Amino acid sequence: MSLNRRKFLSATAAVGVAALAPHSYARVRGANERVRVAVAGLNGRGSAHTGAYEKIPGVEIAYLVDPDSRVFKKYAKLDKNTHAAKPLADIRKALEDKELNAVSIATPNHWHALMTIWACEAGKDVYVEKPCSHNVHEGRVAVQAARKNKRIVQHGTQNRSSQQWADLAALAASGKLGKLLVSRGLCYKDGGTGGSTRGDIGHKPAKAAPSELDFNIWLGPAKEQPYHENLVHYRWHWFWDFGNGDMGNQGVHQMDIARWLIPGATWPKSVISFGGRYANNDQGETPNTQVTVMDFGETQLIFETRGLKSAKYRGQDVGNILHFEEGVVAGGKFYPKGKGDGEPVPKVAAKEKIGGDHFANFIQCVRSRDGSKLHADIEVGHISSGLCHLGHISHKLGTDAAYDPKLGKLSGSEHGTEALERMAEHLKDSGIKFDGKNLRVGRKLDFDAKAEAFQDKEANALLTRAYRKGFAVPDKV
Repeated sequence: MSLNRRKFLSATAAVGVAALAPHSYARVRGANERVRVAVAGLNGRGSAHTGAYEKIPGVEIAYLVDPDSRVFKKYAKLDKNTHAAKPLADIRKALEDKELNAVSIATPNHWHALMTIWACEAGKDVYVEKPCSHNVHEGRVAVQAARKNKRIVQHGTQNRSSQQWADLAALAASGKLGKLLVSRGLCYKDGGTGGSTRGDIGHKPAKAAPSELDFNIWLGPAKEQPYHENLVHYRWHWFWDFGNGDMGNQGVHQMDIARWLIPGATWPKSVISFGGRYANNDQGETPNTQVTVMDFGETQLIFETRGLKSAKYRGQDVGNILHFEEGVVAGGKFYPKGKGDGEPVPKVAAKEKIGGDHFANFIQCVRSRDGSKLHADIEVGHISSGLCHLGHISHKLGTDAAYDPKLGKLSGSEHGTEALERMAEHLKDSGIKFDGKNLRVGRKLDFDAKAEAFQDKEANALLTRAYRKGFAVPDKV
């Protein structure tokens, strides 16, 4: 028998069922009942979110949330199988709606964790884009908020819904190709010239924000500062107050896979990073060329970021490569040691069959209330995002030096040294000479996985940030 809210609450009270939180009645729902979603952040990935939800029966896009009202125009015809979505500048207005079930977050990175926490505390489930945090501390608080409020929180690392990667993780764990020596992630993305994305973005002067943009809301947790046109839209990725460079942008996907493929891996024992920003002294701050080496014991995780035009490595530009004792897996082929020709990758099937659409998996778990079925739970996202943050902390605490091949030995890894040497050759091919102190040699940092902290006071200070009043991530929930 179908029960409306009042009858449902009366019935549960009458039979002595444990009381539900006032906002939780909509969580006890049949598989075919409507799920109302607010999509926040509409200029980039937001269109992928709305497109995905429109295809899922019974999902209503109730709110479109963005502080820039100019982006609402392209959503005017949205509504194939939903009620008309209401445009809002501030997510807090949507969270007041007790009939709202979930928030889907595609905002700039600096908003991800705070919006997740707010949504969980308001009793909403969350789909949050990668990275789920702007720093390690707020990622852990987002996990706490999900657990305390019993919320379903999916992280937007869609490869976790890929059977192919799950099977490759099973192969790595099987020992069939010997020990996994290196799990390598690559993010080679040429931004071109003219400041389009990853190239030289030039300098934009401070000016008044457009009248259509609520810049106070856009800034959110970040420190107070003037508006300039290299922030809105997209290029905020290359500024520390808002983004996390390309390792914390596209690279989170490959970082997550690299960690997933190391059996049982969570946090590394240590991290060190090499690189810099090579873009004609532009306004950007984050490195666009970087090698990060993490020690997971028997296995090294090496992550390479390149934002300048680059040749592929083993046929890959954005991808993952596994170096086993018996050979290398790259591009869907296995290259046995001592042989040049690739052959089929040995078959090892993962115990669990996953596959399917990442958004559909989220909605299925919202309906079932079974977070164990999420393909990328918030804890998974927190750690993989956190690895990117650790690499950047090493970079920030580094010193500028002239390039010397001997620097590679600091990584404590033969493969890390080789990656640094290839990075130097790549920059040379791009016309960049190491004839001055233009290489940032990161500080090698030991990390305590249990405490989620370094053994370095300066490094620990960078695990969090100062927040603006009204937009602070709490110390804990």
